[in-house]
Amino acid sequence: MKSTTPMRQPEEPPKSRARRLVRAARMALYARPGEGVREKLDRLVQYAKSHQRALILTHDNPDPDSIAAGVALAYLLEKLAGVEAIVAYGGIVGRSENRALVKVLKLPVIPVARVEFDEYDLICMVDTQPEQGNHSLPARHFPDVVIDHHPERPDSHLAPIADVGGPIGATSTLLAEYFRASGLKVPPHVATALFYGIKADTRDLGRQTTRQDVDAYLWLFPMVDKDALGEIEHPKLPEDYFALQHTAIERAQVFEDAVVCDLAEIYAPDMVAEVAERFMYLEGMRWSLAFGEYDDAIFYSVRTSDRRMNAGRLIRDVIEAKGGSAGGHGSMAGARLPVKGLSTVARRRLRDQIVKDFLDAFGVKTRRPRKLV
Repeated sequence: MKSTTPMRQPEEPPKSRARRLVRAARMALYARPGEGVREKLDRLVQYAKSHQRALILTHDNPDPDSIAAGVALAYLLEKLAGVEAIVAYGGIVGRSENRALVKVLKLPVIPVARVEFDEYDLICMVDTQPEQGNHSLPARHFPDVVIDHHPERPDSHLAPIADVGGPIGATSTLLAEYFRASGLKVPPHVATALFYGIKADTRDLGRQTTRQDVDAYLWLFPMVDKDALGEIEHPKLPEDYFALQHTAIERAQVFEDAVVCDLAEIYAPDMVAEVAERFMYLEGMRWSLAFGEYDDAIFYSVRTSDRRMNAGRLIRDVIEAKGGSAGGHGSMAGARLPVKGLSTVARRRLRDQIVKDFLDAFGVKTRRPRKLV
């Protein structure tokens, strides 16, 4: 007769048990398929309540979408979870519109150089992800919360709270949905920032736009400070801006249906995105590539009007193979390639090779460009 006494299981090593419990907790907290916004917000708040101080990190040289999402998340954490939160960024806030956004709305964002990471027990990322490489989170830290509309990176699954990926056009849309689900009144400065974040990232709902983006845009509009929005959209521009535009027009080269512009030294990294965006208005262009050097790195920006192509995947294939970091989605993407320690000649060869790689990826056959002017 068989004994009915259960066999004793070998005791699980403490480290294995700890890893198993962490995995189980993360699986329980990670967004589930078909989960509603209210459920995602409730999980975020529940998780945040066990923490004291939150650091919200944007991507480096943040754009309006990243800044707005960070400020909105900080407000939600403070009001719903009682957690003190600050928003920090690496690099600089470069474009005049972006500086106006921070100045006019008095947004509480600070340079990451002023942050002591060990003072925060809740680390959040907005509009970027751990593997993206375009942020200033030290390697010894890993985010607890990741909220981003860009395609999901594998490491984002390791964050206890992650709301990433999908076709949504702006991270600000995700935060606007959180506000709607919370029932909180949106302060004018937050509403204006979120509205402009969506407006800028979707090119006024004309690019990479979903129903959620349109709904958030229309819901926010009545709460927007219209005078402040006017100041943000039409700021005073520095002399450097006009000099750079002059350089861009002089240096632009047209290869069939692609325009390529080497801006050389730039005064702000995010100006490459503005130049790439502007050249997409050139008649007959399917691709636009702009790049320039700032602080021992080359910054690249790609735009395309071809809906069959994916700019984010293309720029990752080209730049990550050379040791840089890149990200983006269907019609727009950006990258950063460190060049510290390379000689002037080596940098020139690298730039030339990457342009060739991009032209190959664009499907451009000719290597004889014509000058724009």
